[in-house]
Formats: sequence, structure tokens, C-alpha cells
Amino acid sequence: MTTTSHGAGAPPRPGSPATPGLGTAPGVRVRDLTVVYKTPLGELPALGGVSLTIEPGTITGIVGESGSGKSTLALSLLNAVQPPGRIKAGSVEIDGLGDVVELRGDELRRARGRHLGYVFQAAQNSLNPLKTVGKQLLDLGRSHGVEDRSALVREAKELLERMGLDGARVLDSHQHELSGGMRQRVGIMLALVLNAQLVILDEPTTALDMITQATILRIVREVHKERGLTTVMVTHDIGVAAELTDRLAVMYGGRVVEHGPTMEVLGTPRHPYTQGLIRAIPRLSGDIAEAQGLPGRPPTLGTLPVRGCVFRERCPLRMDICETVEPPPVTHGERTVACHAVERSHSTAEQEEYA
Repeated sequence: MTTTSHGAGAPPRPGSPATPGLGTAPGVRVRDLTVVYKTPLGELPALGGVSLTIEPGTITGIVGESGSGKSTLALSLLNAVQPPGRIKAGSVEIDGLGDVVELRGDELRRARGRHLGYVFQAAQNSLNPLKTVGKQLLDLGRSHGVEDRSALVREAKELLERMGLDGARVLDSHQHELSGGMRQRVGIMLALVLNAQLVILDEPTTALDMITQATILRIVREVHKERGLTTVMVTHDIGVAAELTDRLAVMYGGRVVEHGPTMEVLGTPRHPYTQGLIRAIPRLSGDIAEAQGLPGRPPTLGTLPVRGCVFRERCPLRMDICETVEPPPVTHGERTVACHAVERSHSTAEQEEYA
């Protein structure tokens, strides 16, 4: 069964909010976003002045090693960073909502679900084990003031059946009666059923077998296109990012170190960290020794340098300036890179070109 189309003049979906620009994929502008966590050593930064533009209607991937700040950035898009963390500075401007960082109370709660959808990394952790999926769906509808509960259930069944599941059976099931892939699809349904236009998926294929992973990716791609969404996907899997995303943001140490069209970033990576990530990918053919892991370990909250480049301890292009000055993000064309060595190389190439 396919999801019912709602064109111009058609009645709104059951969770439809009275939001300007409804049905239009929103753009997102993150500016100088700093998130800190309170620790015995004081407040330590998990995100250090991140700036990122997400174009309307795109699928943007956020990649990097564990601890790079990917999930913290994703949660910040919903102003959902929980104590002991907090957003210390910066803004997250979303079309139709304004600065999400400034939203509080009922206004923020209404924005989540009705405008912003989130699919959690561990799908089973986002479901109440004591309630059926259907009861949790009705709870969601009540919390967002949905009056037509029957229409909400019909929409949920359509979404689930669109994803290859028996909608009635799933709504009557508890989480332990569903497989990992089924729970992940339930998470996608709950993120979309109130007509969210910005959807954030946090590691949507983690711990799933290869066939189920492929199914989830196909569903994400199709639903993104059919509903006209802006989608953000957090993943540690470069292959998943290559298959699904339009643009890619590479994170390290709470910074976005490279950002641009996915095929350009993966085909001609400029930042030494991006190059190291790609070199570490195992090959199915050729010389196995060509896959080389990055030396050293990624920094933790307690070991992040307070000045200079966060990647310098593991960087083959390290220079004296990297010790004291944090490289600013520099944009050339559609690519943005934060690296002193890359920018110096680019400047040298330009000087030679015009000499």
C-alpha cells in the first residue's frame, strides 16, 4: 500500500500543524553552536562553535568516529540536549520555526513531532516496553493535540504498510514482539506520522543485518522523496553515507572539519582526517594492506586541546601554527574545509596559477 498523496487543496494529514510553509522542506542554518557538558573538571565542550548549512530538500550525512560530536549536533537541532549537557552559545535557525535554541516549554514540545522528527539510534530504547505501539501512537497524538485519532491510526498503518509491515499487527504489538528492523521502522513511522518536515536519523542501520540495512536505506530514500523532506542522518558508516546522502559533513573533536557534496568529499577528500577515514575502509578486492587505520585515538571531552587544531596529534600535515591557532572553516565553491595545511596549499596553488 502506498502513502496517500496530499496535494494542493487536499485535507491536511492528521497531525498537520498550522505552520507557515507546511509541505515545504525547511533549510537549517547552524551558527557558532557550542554545547558543553558539566563534569568534575568543569564544563567541557562537546561542540566547539559549529557552523553548518543544510539545504532544503537534501539528505545530509554527518560522519566521524565515536565521540566526534555527531549525536550531540543532531540533538541540538531539536534543542534536546539533556543535562548535564547544555547549549551554551550559538543558534539553530530552521525555516518555519526560527531559532530552535530559543524555544521553550509547550512551544518546543509542539515543534518536535509536528515539524521536527527524530529516529533514535537504539530503536528499542525509544519505545515503552509496557505499552503497545498503538497506545504509544495515541499518547503521541494526545500530547500534540491531534483531534482525529482515527485518522492518526490510519496514517500510521499506511506508513507501516508502506514500509513492508502489517500495520494492524505492529500497532497491537509490544516492542519485545518486534525485530530490530521492525522497531527501527516503527521509529521512522513515529517520526513522520505528525507530518514532520525535518527528519533526523541517528545511526538508523546500527546493529542490523545487511539485508535489513538495505531495506531501511531504501525506505528512508523513498519516504524522503515522496514527502519532500529535509533529512539529516548521523552515521559512522561511510558506505551508508555514500549510498544515501547528497551532502556530507565530517566531524572531529566537536568540529565540522569538512563539508560538501558527498561524491566530491569522498572522491577527493581534502581534510587529512577525511582522507584517513577513507583509507581505513576495508576493501573487498586488491591489497588488504591498503586499508590503514588512523594512528592514535580520538580525543575525549577531557583531552580536547583548549587551543589550536583538535586533529593535530594525529595529523600527517601538522605545522607549527596548528599548535596555537584553530583553523577556521574556509569555503571554496561548494566545499568547506578547516585545515591550515589545506588552505596554505590552496593559496599557493592560486598564486602559481596567476603568477
